[in-house]
Amino acid sequence: MARRTKEAAAETRQCILDAAEHLFHEQGVSRTALADIASRAGVTRGAIYWHFQNKVELFQAMLERLRLPLEELARASERADEPDPLGRTRELLIRLLRNVELDAQSRRIEEILRHKCEYTDDLGDLRQKMQALHLQCDERIEKALRNAVDKGQLPADLDCRRATLCLHGYIHGLQGNWLLAPGGDSLARQAEAFVDALLDMLRCSQALRRR
Repeated sequence: MARRTKEAAAETRQCILDAAEHLFHEQGVSRTALADIASRAGVTRGAIYWHFQNKVELFQAMLERLRLPLEELARASERADEPDPLGRTRELLIRLLRNVELDAQSRRIEEILRHKCEYTDDLGDLRQKMQALHLQCDERIEKALRNAVDKGQLPADLDCRRATLCLHGYIHGLQGNWLLAPGGDSLARQAEAFVDALLDMLRCSQALRRR
């Protein structure tokens, strides 16, 4: 019985997250009330508060669902015992680009982040939390690049901090450009070429060397 109760609670949590994700995408984060999410999920507001303290916590849980499937690759690129950290980073970046086009959930969440999320007062400290996530992402990218430098896969004098900012901006820009005009060239088909061009820049650009 306890196991079934736990499973039911997990199912309810997923229903709430699914409802929130679709509503955030349809009408924006600030315009979506917890009552709207409860109605779409077919649960009470009390059920939402059982799982999430507020809309910000729910929003963060939605983002976590996007991150988790890629976490294994991210961690592999950072591990000191990984023989091919640059290869793992390449795989991760290709998947990030392909998912925006080919995975409906990834596309929805990216569109919410870029076009449906206003940092209004009712969202409290969401902006600060998103800034913290952004900085954490930069730290992890830099760790992966330093790992690749240590393995001899990138130049020893690579300015890893500057390279991190270039990498993050490059991938973020490609995703954003495609989301604004998805009817054009396929991002998924060109993902490998885009990522390989980026890695060539890290290997060859003199502007990314420490001076």
